[in-house]
Amino acid sequence: MKKQDEKVVRLAKPVRKGLLRLIFSRFLIIFLLLLLQVGIGVVVYQWLNVVIPYFASFQMVLTAVIIIYLFNSRMDPSSKLTWMWIIAISPIFGGAFLLFARANLGFRNLIRQVREQLQETKGILPQDPKILEKLETESTGVAELNHYLNRSGCFPVYSDTSVTYFPSGEAKFEALLEELQKAEKFIFLEYFIIEEGYMWGRVLKILLEKVKAGVEVRVLYDGMCEMFQLRPGYFKLLEKEGIQAKTFLPIKPLLSSHYNYRDHRKILVIDGKVAFTGGVNLADEYINRVQRFGHWKDTAIMLKGPAVRSFTLMFLQMWNLNVNEALYIPYLHENRENSDDSSKQEGYVMPYGDSPLDEEKVGESVYIDMLYRANDYVHIMTPYLILDGEMEAALLYAAERGIDVKLILPGIPDKKIAYALAKSHYRRLVEAGVEIYEYTPGFVHAKTMVSDHQKAIVGTINLDYRSLYHHFECAAYLYQVPCIAEIDRDFEETLGKCRRVTEETIRHEKLFYRVMGQIMKFVAPLF
Repeated sequence: MKKQDEKVVRLAKPVRKGLLRLIFSRFLIIFLLLLLQVGIGVVVYQWLNVVIPYFASFQMVLTAVIIIYLFNSRMDPSSKLTWMWIIAISPIFGGAFLLFARANLGFRNLIRQVREQLQETKGILPQDPKILEKLETESTGVAELNHYLNRSGCFPVYSDTSVTYFPSGEAKFEALLEELQKAEKFIFLEYFIIEEGYMWGRVLKILLEKVKAGVEVRVLYDGMCEMFQLRPGYFKLLEKEGIQAKTFLPIKPLLSSHYNYRDHRKILVIDGKVAFTGGVNLADEYINRVQRFGHWKDTAIMLKGPAVRSFTLMFLQMWNLNVNEALYIPYLHENRENSDDSSKQEGYVMPYGDSPLDEEKVGESVYIDMLYRANDYVHIMTPYLILDGEMEAALLYAAERGIDVKLILPGIPDKKIAYALAKSHYRRLVEAGVEIYEYTPGFVHAKTMVSDHQKAIVGTINLDYRSLYHHFECAAYLYQVPCIAEIDRDFEETLGKCRRVTEETIRHEKLFYRVMGQIMKFVAPLF
């Protein structure tokens, strides 16, 4: 173990940055192998053009068959249009690509495991019928939403749960350190990004102390980390220190559609009593120790009370993939004997997750539900705006029926193509009455939606195709919870640091963003 100072712990040398890091990196090797596979495909395609005498007729028939298939598939309309565009340009290559994408190559076993986990835990968290009865009498739509969510998982709605809202990564970080110090039995961490540095070093120092004290510690991070943030096999370094650790879907040098299916969730559970979620990963940029795109604006929440059980279950479902004898009950019932009045608050909390491996678009549906049921306003913070037809229609409809719809997006982008795609939606939204603002100090990474002083969503789900279709995600739906007033206040304060997008600013947008946005919109569902 290597120490940077008394507060920060490192298990490996810092990852090299720059050109040499790229040249000698695992990423470059994997990229070159993938490029080689694509090159072989192109050569084979060119060979077919030469040797097959009736190639044109074959392409015509193939195109017709694929279009008929697309029209009859359950794919969303935006994705159908993208695939039709690809097929029109190159029927053979496009058809093979479509077949490859729809064949679930490389993750059929994962689909089976996820479905087995969901089936095994379908009713493991009982719903208090009195809560649903009360919600049904109020006719707010929360009970109906709960019915929908439980089609794809086990997501009870809870009362007597306190919710603390953090308007920044720094605020969450301080609370997280404080709560970690109180851990007595177990700590579960599931994060899309972990990167060695000040933030992770402070957390890791506490985890190592807790392991020595007999606390069970588990760490799960997404395989993308080993491409960009952590060294390959970093979990082995954690295991040597007594921490149970796993990498979710490590990246391999094979063409596989599971490159999309990333674990984008951020979950921390302590003793079944406390849970954190939101946009904040465990890396220094999320607490502004490092600034890459100006000031980093993020949000998170902390739950205390019975609703923590849902986040415990979500973590265990992911952890127990590939586990023969999965344990749930001891952890899910851990906090029942230790509850106290400090966790009791007014309102209701409904944690939920979204899987890309079922037929339900849970993340998008919950957002759309809030837009359709709003009576006064819907205020949204999101880092990306890459919309399908349904999400765009919901935003337009809300604004056109007089709802105050405001969106806060980054002023400094982390990805220029994603920024261009967001701007491609601006004109139509603004014309319908949606107010769009860009955060001038830097990058907005928050994923929040708040409505009518009564409802809010805080979680990991962006307004883009990757979050809504291709990632494992999570969030908490809040109803009549006191901290909704703080979410409202944070939105208004953030709004004061933004520039408004108008028809005039859209007309004078940079040529790169205008052209790139229109071009990339063809393939946005695959982006």
